[in-house]
Amino acid sequence: MSTAPLQRKVEEFLAVHDPSTTDRLEFLRARYDEGLAWVHYPVGRGGLGLAQELQSEVERLFVEAGAPDNKPGHNVIGLGMAAPTILEFGTEEQKNRFLRPLWTGEEIWCQLFSEPGAGSDLANVSTRARRDGDEWVVSGQKVWTSGAQNARFAILLARTDPDEPKHLGLTYFLCDMTDPGVEVRPLRQITGEAEFNEVFLTDVRIPGSQRLGEVGQGWKVANATLNNERISIGKGADREGGMIGVVAQTWRRRPELHTPELHDRLLRLWVEAEVSRLTGARLRQKLAHGQPGPEGSAMKLSFARIAQELSGLELELLGEQGLHYSDWTLVRPDHVDFTGRDAGYRYLRAKGNSIEGGTSEILRNIVAERVLGLPGEHRVDKDLPWKEIAK
Repeated sequence: MSTAPLQRKVEEFLAVHDPSTTDRLEFLRARYDEGLAWVHYPVGRGGLGLAQELQSEVERLFVEAGAPDNKPGHNVIGLGMAAPTILEFGTEEQKNRFLRPLWTGEEIWCQLFSEPGAGSDLANVSTRARRDGDEWVVSGQKVWTSGAQNARFAILLARTDPDEPKHLGLTYFLCDMTDPGVEVRPLRQITGEAEFNEVFLTDVRIPGSQRLGEVGQGWKVANATLNNERISIGKGADREGGMIGVVAQTWRRRPELHTPELHDRLLRLWVEAEVSRLTGARLRQKLAHGQPGPEGSAMKLSFARIAQELSGLELELLGEQGLHYSDWTLVRPDHVDFTGRDAGYRYLRAKGNSIEGGTSEILRNIVAERVLGLPGEHRVDKDLPWKEIAK
């Protein structure tokens, strides 16, 4: 289907479902059922099996019509990470159960991966899941869980076989965050907010029907999630949008601070931001033909560096005004607002960009080994049973 037939399909849908008179949830459910949610997803899964680049045209048409969006609380983990993973590894029953309410925003998702002893070395997770009949009993601690306070479900990585090497003894689950034994506690960060949480799991019972992928296949499934996460984080903004747009506006407002050195830095970062944006567009076109690979690590790595350098440049342009910070109140935001807050917030929050979604150090290893084909790091514990690895 080309752009013109897709436009007609959207127009026909809007003629039947007037956004000004149709209930918001009813509208979104109908849009999913019509295949106009993710147009690149299969028919019956919110899509039409089309090229991914057509999604932007669909979004434009709905925005122009004043249609409601599907992002209450900015369900980025659900939309960007859980959904494509469920689509690839889920059973038909799991796809039927989870994809529609995920897309409509009826059910918000979070990610239970990182632990106090398993951050960069994610394969070292110690949260245990033991089988008990048709259920799995899960106990452990997770950390840096964005949006857990609002989430109904979580994608969860747990250890099911400590006798296997660390990468082989893992299994992937879909965890109901409202189940008994799930406790969410806020973690206050350098910005003053509690955007993240720590989550304690105490004998949480997960039905076998909510295991995603085979037992012991958790590392493979988790890697698909992480690749999607890095694409989601590193995809960048529109041309001259995001951080580069904010800093360019600051530059125009403060001509008295202009120096050749600052001008040179701004132009270099503008070029790098534009290269990153175009590379992201090219990579998303490639993704229309399959799941993301390690190239997404390079995108996320580039995003983190550029965001940190731009936020630092903005403070230099603002001078003493850049030291002002509007609000230290402990709040638990639904999403990160990089461009809607002050420069001090942007500078502090950008420090987390090189940690979340995979640290920059780990991503450099991935790019070196899986993209450039360089020799891998020496890993002494790779083939040892997990229970024998020093903790």
